[in-house]
Amino acid sequence: MAELLNWLFGQYADYSTIFIVLELIAVVFGVASVLLASKTNILVFPIGLVSTAIFVYLLWKWQLFGDMFINAYYTVMSLYGWINWSKNKKIQSVEHKQSDDANNVRIEHLHAGDIPILSTLAAGTIGFVALIYYFRPVINNGFSFDGAVLGLHLFTWVDYTDMLTTALFLMAMWLMARRKIEHWILWIIADAISVPLYFYKGFTFTALQYVVFTLIAIWAYYEWQRRYRIQSHAAYA
Repeated sequence: MAELLNWLFGQYADYSTIFIVLELIAVVFGVASVLLASKTNILVFPIGLVSTAIFVYLLWKWQLFGDMFINAYYTVMSLYGWINWSKNKKIQSVEHKQSDDANNVRIEHLHAGDIPILSTLAAGTIGFVALIYYFRPVINNGFSFDGAVLGLHLFTWVDYTDMLTTALFLMAMWLMARRKIEHWILWIIADAISVPLYFYKGFTFTALQYVVFTLIAIWAYYEWQRRYRIQSHAAYA
């Protein structure tokens, strides 16, 4: 048991207390935001902003620039999603004479017109993260080319996996902001991949967060499907 605990949490012995506290706060707010998203509660965005902002800072300090880029994007898309969901909720309240509560957000399915945007987003994301990792020796060298060795041969399986999960997460966040049910499928895949990835990177609390994220995302997918059926039935009632 002692060896297991040391394997899971031993890396934190070298961390400052403030980093550990910040990671725990980010994890708690991250889990809360996913639970709120499953209930189509608009508070998902302000709560999520706390988590992503903290992770941007932590990941910059840890020099995990691909992950940092994800969370920076989350921060921007949370603001966009907050605005989009707020507008939609108001429209639903007026059209259906419903009370202005959090669950008036209209859920939609993925449309064919979304595919080109998703493809562009995925390609652009993979290219951008690959560029970051290509120039990682320069970044780690204080943004100096002196003595820095560049090349694709320096890429590891972690780097390639990070490119994949980054693309999946960014597509999922865009679809979530657009209120598409299918964003949960992308979350499930990316969250599941991230569990062993973050364990390997040594961030146990974050890895455990993604275990919770995966389970919530599976449940939330079916919850959004249920809400969509209720929404469709109400539209024809």
